[in-house]
Amino acid sequence: MLSTDTLVKSPRLHRQACSTKTSGMTKQNGFTLAEVAMVLAIVGLLTGGVMKGHEMISNAKLKRIEKDYTHVGAAISSYLDRYRQLPGDDASASTRFSIYTDGINDPADLEINGGGDGKIDGDWIAEEYTESSNLWKHLRAAGIIAGSGDDYSQMQNAFGGMIGVRDGSLLLPGRVVIFGQIEGTIARIIEGRLDDGSPSTGSTQSDVTEASMNNNVVSSAGNSYDDSSRYHLAISL
Repeated sequence: MLSTDTLVKSPRLHRQACSTKTSGMTKQNGFTLAEVAMVLAIVGLLTGGVMKGHEMISNAKLKRIEKDYTHVGAAISSYLDRYRQLPGDDASASTRFSIYTDGINDPADLEINGGGDGKIDGDWIAEEYTESSNLWKHLRAAGIIAGSGDDYSQMQNAFGGMIGVRDGSLLLPGRVVIFGQIEGTIARIIEGRLDDGSPSTGSTQSDVTEASMNNNVVSSAGNSYDDSSRYHLAISL
């Protein structure tokens, strides 16, 4: 065995002895800077991809809202041009369309007629045999939109809410299309494109989803949109 004096006197032997003592220890390896940078880059790409995907979905839904608004407006105009009456308000619908005159349907078909006063009455979330629900029956009976003339189910928008039509909503006069359950971020974009950016003024107005959307009611949403909330969005036709 080598003595301590021998090790001290011989630096080479001292280094060998130290190496022998540490060779049996487990080697601890961490991440290199290059590896950490690579992981961060991958996380960044994944996060960016998710955000981009969400943006694409939102844009697609926004375009569908705009398309549905145009489609509903065109359908009402087509009916008005063809029959000189508004769908839902048509006072002659019960004799105009065979589905209501063939004797197969029940006497309630007489309630398919509207008042003929140039307005579409009824709640925007329609109950059967109101003008706002008959609107959908009349459009289907005329073949302007798909479906049967005894079906008053409303169209559904891209955010899962209903699409309704009535005369007057909030402070908007005349015919309006109402889109239910619209996300705050999307409602803000639509406002910015079509109107003045405020939920309570202009030709596009909104209220929180608990609101009735009745006529001559001031929106409780104030002057700005909350991204975390959903809104019923009324747009003048």
